[in-house]
Order: sequence, then C-alpha cells, then structure tokens
Amino acid sequence: MRISRYFLSSCAAALAVAAASPVVAGEVSGTVVDPSGTLGLQAAELRIVELNRIAVSRRDGSYSFGEVPAGTYTLEVRYTGAETVTRTIEVPASGRIAVDVAMGGDEGDTILVLGQAANQASALSRKRQSDTVSDVLTRDAIGQFPDQNVAESMRRLPGVNILNDQGEGRFVSVRGLDPELVATSLNGVRLPAPESDVRSVALDVISSDIIESIEIKKSLTPDMDADTIGASVEIETTSAFDRQKDLITIKAEGSYNDYSGEVTPKGSVDFALRLLDNFGVSGGVSYYKRKFETDNIEADDWVEAGGTIFPATVEYRDYDVTRERISGTLNFDLQVDETTQLYLKGLYSQFDDQEYRRRTTFDLGDFEDDGPSSVSGSQATFSDEDQEFTVERDHKDRFETQKIRSISFGGETEAGPIFMEYSASWAKSTEVEDGSLDPTAFERDFDGDGLELGFDYSDPRVPIYSVISDPGDFFDPATYELNDVEFVDASISEDEEFAIKYDAGYEFYTGSGTFTVQGGYKARWRTKQYEKTVSFWEHDDYTLADVLGEATYRIQDIGPVANYGGTRDFFLSNFDEFDFQDIDSQFDSAVEDYRVDEDILAGYLLGRWDSATLRVIGGVRYEHTSNDMLGNKVDLFEEDSTLPDGSVADDDYVFVSDRAYHREYDHWLPSLNLRFEPQADLVLRAAGYKSIVRPKLSKLAPRFAVEVNDDDEYEGEFGNPDLQPYEAWNFDASAEYYFSSNGAVTAAVFYKDIDNYIVDTVREDGSYLGISFDEAVVPINGPSAEVFGVELSVAQAWDMLPSPFDGLITQANYTYTDASGVVPNDGDPEDLREIPLPATSKHTFNAVLGYEKGPISLRLAGTYRDSYLDELGSEAGLDRYVDDHFQVDFSAKYRVTENIQLFYEWININDAKYYAYNQLGGQANLYQYERYNWTMKFGAKANF
Repeated sequence: MRISRYFLSSCAAALAVAAASPVVAGEVSGTVVDPSGTLGLQAAELRIVELNRIAVSRRDGSYSFGEVPAGTYTLEVRYTGAETVTRTIEVPASGRIAVDVAMGGDEGDTILVLGQAANQASALSRKRQSDTVSDVLTRDAIGQFPDQNVAESMRRLPGVNILNDQGEGRFVSVRGLDPELVATSLNGVRLPAPESDVRSVALDVISSDIIESIEIKKSLTPDMDADTIGASVEIETTSAFDRQKDLITIKAEGSYNDYSGEVTPKGSVDFALRLLDNFGVSGGVSYYKRKFETDNIEADDWVEAGGTIFPATVEYRDYDVTRERISGTLNFDLQVDETTQLYLKGLYSQFDDQEYRRRTTFDLGDFEDDGPSSVSGSQATFSDEDQEFTVERDHKDRFETQKIRSISFGGETEAGPIFMEYSASWAKSTEVEDGSLDPTAFERDFDGDGLELGFDYSDPRVPIYSVISDPGDFFDPATYELNDVEFVDASISEDEEFAIKYDAGYEFYTGSGTFTVQGGYKARWRTKQYEKTVSFWEHDDYTLADVLGEATYRIQDIGPVANYGGTRDFFLSNFDEFDFQDIDSQFDSAVEDYRVDEDILAGYLLGRWDSATLRVIGGVRYEHTSNDMLGNKVDLFEEDSTLPDGSVADDDYVFVSDRAYHREYDHWLPSLNLRFEPQADLVLRAAGYKSIVRPKLSKLAPRFAVEVNDDDEYEGEFGNPDLQPYEAWNFDASAEYYFSSNGAVTAAVFYKDIDNYIVDTVREDGSYLGISFDEAVVPINGPSAEVFGVELSVAQAWDMLPSPFDGLITQANYTYTDASGVVPNDGDPEDLREIPLPATSKHTFNAVLGYEKGPISLRLAGTYRDSYLDELGSEAGLDRYVDDHFQVDFSAKYRVTENIQLFYEWININDAKYYAYNQLGGQANLYQYERYNWTMKFGAKANF
C-alpha cells in the first residue's frame, strides 16, 4: 500500500501548509428551518451574492461560510417549494455571526414538512444540490415515507425497479441493470448479504419505518467506494439532530391478503429526542407479520419431439408462507463543541420465513424422436403404455432466519478551512436454516399400468392436466411411497465485514469561489462463508396416506397432498424406523461449502471547485483487492462407473478434497463530476468515472461438483476462482429544470462500456482447471458489453391551480436501457452469440397521481418494467426470460386530528403475476408462473 500512504502524506502536507495561513475574516453560520421551527431543512442553498460563495445546509439544517471578509452582504436562500428568502447581513472582521432562516411562509405552514408535497420538496432539493447524478427519497417531519414498504417507494424513482419474490419487492435494479451491479450501504456501512449466493441485499429485510432517507447515486466521486455500475444506494436512519423538536411516533396496522384470508399485524415506534442541547438519541423498532399464499406452475426440460414442443417435467406448487420481520435502530449523537460532532449508530433486523409447499410433479420421461402419445392442437396426451413416467407428490416444511446487524462509530470535525471525517464499523449478515424438511418426497412410477394423462396448453402460461384413464392408483395416497426425506441439519450463511475510514480536506477561499483539496483512506475486511449439513432418510412403509392433507391451490385440484405439520410429526415420532442414506448425505453436505476472504484497501485524492454557478469534482481512487478462497471438489461415482484408479464401482462412492486459491489485483479509478447552474432554475450535469463490481463470492469459491453415471458421462457444476471483476467506464449527462413551485423536469443520458461481465454458461465436451466433463455449468467472463440509456422524469405539485385542484401532485418517469454483450456457444470462444445483459429491462415506467388537501391524502401509483433475460440455457432457445410486469397500488390517509392519522393501502390491485419463459421453437414456453392476488393494509398513526 505504498500508493495509499503517498496519498495520505501528500494530503497531510497540503493541510499543514494551508493551516499555517492566518484567519483574516469572520464566519457566517446558522440553521434553515421550516416556518413552524419543527424541522431543519436539508439541501437548502445559501448564497452570499456579492462574493459568489455558496453553502448547502446539512441534514440538521445547519450551514456555515468560513473566512468571509468584513462587510455588508446579501444572503440569498433557496429551497424547492418555497419562496426565495433574502437577508442583509453584517459580517465582523473576526468572530462568528449567526443567521437563522425560516423558509416557506407563515408559522404553522406545513407544506414543507408534512405529506406528499413535503416528501417531494425535500427529495427535489437534495437532488438539486447533490454532487452527483442522483435521486432521493425522504420521509416527512412525522416519519412518513411515500409508501409503507421501502422497495415499493424506491420503484417510483427514475430508472429504478424492484425484482419481486413471492409478490414482494426485494432486490433493487437501477437503470434496468442486474441488482448484483448495485451497492447498498446503511449509515455509511456497506451491508453484507445474508444469502449465500449473492452480493446484493434484499430490501425486505429492513423496515421503512426506521429509515430517514434513501439516496440513489448514479455517478461516483473519488471518495466513494467504487464497487458499483448501476448505482450506489445509500440509506440513512434517523438522527436526533434532524429535527428542532422532539418526536415520538406510534403506528399500528393490519394486513389482509386475499388468498390467505387472514389479518396479520404490523406496528412500530419511532423517536428522536434531544436529551441535552448537545446530546440526543433516536431510533425505533418495527414489527411486521405477513401471511400469504402463492399458486405456482413450473415447467422444464422442454424438447422438440414428435412434431411438437412440450415440457418433459411439469410441477404444480402450492405455497403457504408466513413472514415476520422485526427491525430496530438506536443512534446517539453528540455535539462535542462548535467544531466536532460524534455519533454511534446501531441496526438490528431479523427476517423469519416459514414456508410450506405442496408440489405435484409429472416427470414424463426422456424423449428423443418420440413425443406425446397423441397431439391435437393445443392438447397433448401421454400414456404409460408408450412411455414410463413418474408422478411425485412432495412437501416442504422450511424455516429460515435472516439477520443483519451493524454498528458504526464516527464523527466529523470542521475547524475553519480544515475538515475531517472518520469512522469505524462492523456489519454482519446471516441466514440460518435449521431442522427443515426440504422436502419429504413421495412418488409412484407408472409403466404399462393404464394411466393416461392429458395436458391442455391452450393458455401457455397455465397448462392444465387431466386424468383420462386411471388404473386406480393415481388418486390413491397409499400408492405413493416415500422416496426420501431431505433433512437440513444446518444451513448457515455468514457475511461479515469490518471497515475503517478517514477523510481530510482543506478549503481555499477565493474571490470567485472555493477550492478544496481532499484525500482519504479506507480499509475493508470481509469474510463470506457457507456451510451446509444435510441428511437423507428412507422408510419402506411410509406413504402419503400417513400424512394426508388438503391443498389451498386454486388453479386446479392437485391432490392428494400432504398436510402442513404431518411430515415433520411423522419423521420425528418414527425417527428410529428411518434408514440413513450415507452417499447422498455426504455429497450434499460437502458440495456447497465454501469460504472467501476479501480484503480491500483504498486511497484517493480529489480536488473540488465550488462557485454559485459551477461545481467540479475530479480525482482518482486506488483500490487493492486480495482474495483467499476455499472450497471442495466433490466427485460422485455411481455404481458401475469407472473409478479414478480404473476399477469399476460396485456401489456409489463420494470423494471429497479441499481446494484453495489466492489472488490479488489493483485498480486505478479516475472520476470527474461537473455541475453547472447557468440560471437559478436550471442545473446541467456531466460525469465520467471508472468503476468495478467484484464477482459474487459464491461464484469465486472453488466449488467443483462432478457426477459420473454408469455410462462414464461426467456432468459438473463449477465455481471459477479466476473470474475477473466487471470493469466499466461510465458516462452521464443530464439537465434538470426546477419550477418556481414544487416541481421539476429532468432528462439524462448514460453510457457504460463494460468488460468482463459475468454469465453462467453450459459447456459440453471439455475440461476446466484439469477437470474433464461431458457437460458442465461454468461461470465465465464475457468479453465486453455496452449499455446506453435515457432517463426522463417530471414531478409537479399543482398548488397554483384553483381549488379543489390545487391539491393535485403528479410524478412520472421513463427509462430506456439498451444493454447487450456476447457469450460463447458451448464454451467455444470462436462461436459467439449476442445476448441482452442478464436482469436488464429495456423499458421501465413509473407514474403517480396524488391528491393532498386538508386532512385528506390520496395516491394512485403504477409501475411497469418489460421483460429481461434471467438465465442462459444450453442453447439460445432455452434461455430463461422474465415477462413484463405492471402493478397498480393505491393509498389513502386521513388526518383525524393534528396528532392522529388513519391510513389505508391496496397493493397489487390488478393482480400482477410473475411469468418466466423460453423461446424454443420461436414461441413463449412456460418456465414459471405465479400469482398472489392483492393485499390490503389499514391502520392508524399517532405523533407526540
């Protein structure tokens, strides 16, 4: 780290020389607040007109101008949604003058602090003053977010969409790009991911009730972590200094899902208290229980045979899910003196997921030239006289817990032209599954028994099966014998990171603006590991009849099925009667284990110029990455296969060996951000920067799974410790026009040139790291990809219209993203095909129609994203795509008194569904279909 030390020593020398200059002028400082004095207004712009000097108010509303020559000046203050305020100030030759400013009109005016208009005014003000291309979500003075769910709120922003899981928003996609290309931090701490196989953080683990703001930064400056291509999502929780007055908020609500038919509770308490003039505490706790059901159909193993296209495997899945989330924060803020402020911030969030799944699976066999027994239009018939097939009826009883914890300690010191920021943090995320039955599988083979099945594909999303001829066994639960029980003894994923950071800078004041030199250092030490212990059990006399239940599936009858708790009760009560399956248990317990250490050491140096019209931030960042990777090579040889010593296996065998790799690499990452304000209502921006996204740690792990069948065919699934990080040159340009009232229109273009993007490929007849295979799934680096896009957005509060239309608020945004790259066919670097980048939607559109007047607040919101590539198949026709998604939500609030508000939400009014498909044969063929129907929420909120 010679380079990082050079950065620090250079910065320190510059600070020492500059600090020797005497202070020859006074200081102007103060606070910008709303008319009632309730809330400090962040991102108000203050300008000393005669000096062309500007300052921007901090999150508590405070601001300061250093080294202002003695004299009489005009102070101009602007904030979106409020009239510009002008003050005449007298600056002394030395010392400090305090100038506090109230924005927005008469005392008691709430337009700047309460409701949709306040959220919009705050967000636009912060966007306007941002150093980067960005968008912001904030809550108002009483802790209201625009929506009750963080993900649902974020999808209203330009270029932002949310990928759903079980009908609930989880992962954030920015500008249509894969969530893996988006970085997330909370209170300045990079959040590790609880899941074992991703870097991206699911937003449903954190409650919106404890969040103060979310800023999505789409361009980078040198002082920011460079590990993003889509955007950096920065979440801030509450601070006691955000408000000028104490606040306690209590909220209680119920949630009703149309499928589950049950009301589940949610509640929260949120507070911000100044215990002393210079010391405060803030935080909150939130609890949410959600019970819902999902009807699902999945199809796979699509083939062209017998003159038709059909899936050899069809699954009908009935999900019943209960999710509980508890989140809490506790923050302490201390104003040590006029120059130094310290903080201690803690977060705990726990997300429990109990999932029951009943599944009926048709495995129709292996097809080469022969297809179904008969085909007529969209109807296909399968007879066990022509083809042996299996019907499996299984039950999953799975409970898992995800936790995210973080603690950060730090502060900032500002002494005249010198400023410093410093922090130390710890964050840990875990996902634990313990004692799940995943699944208990019963099956029945049909071969010449007289079973004839019909499948109706007239609705390609929802194939319906029928029993044309039944020998008497199909509906008899006693004929479905246990195949095995897969018992998860432990599945533990841990992702932990420690970090320290130090930044320092010096401001040089000139007659036309301010020039700042800043440098810093950051170190991050991360460890991600996963360990799974699973056991397989058999029982000769156990049948589905022993645990018979009833399905809640609505698409068609998929019975007989197991009941909720029956499989667990039977397994535990009769455990001594089950036989342990050693080979399967060995293989599955070793094949997924890994550990990867990732140490990142970074340093940067930047220069910044600020004037009333121009802001320029440029510099370079250096990051050094070191990885230590551990995994297992696991070989499964089936009976009659050839063993490594040349002998023939007389039984199934598993061989496990450790694999370890180490590597290091460096990146120099320059960036430049320009902000130009040629007139008071127009902001032009341009940005260019280089960034990286490191591979998923689970993809880097040297995990090699090889299965050898009795024909000595080798099939594998491999990690790739040689994966290189994504590297991208990013360019942005935007124009933002702010209306004199609460509104703005913006347009932006962006371009990204990406090298080494990562995709999973299916390769045939090759070798990998010395391991030969007939077919294998291997993650690889694609050669290059390009992303081009356009963002358009408009927002307006129509308070200039005559009553009652003066309560209207509208927001709309559209993003176009064209992202493409090439990948090798079957691993052949000479045979390339073009693909859209995975998880990239070309079109996204969001629109909001709001109305807010007096005690009433109404909001109708719609969000759309079009289809995207989800996974690559063994050929182009089998690539997995996720279909378009359009969802409509509605919310209403009514203020009963000044302190009490009632609210109501209707989510997914139009019953938007999930649909994934392939394009084999030039048509859309089902991979997955899900429906959840709508959810309603209702409750009350009180403020004190």
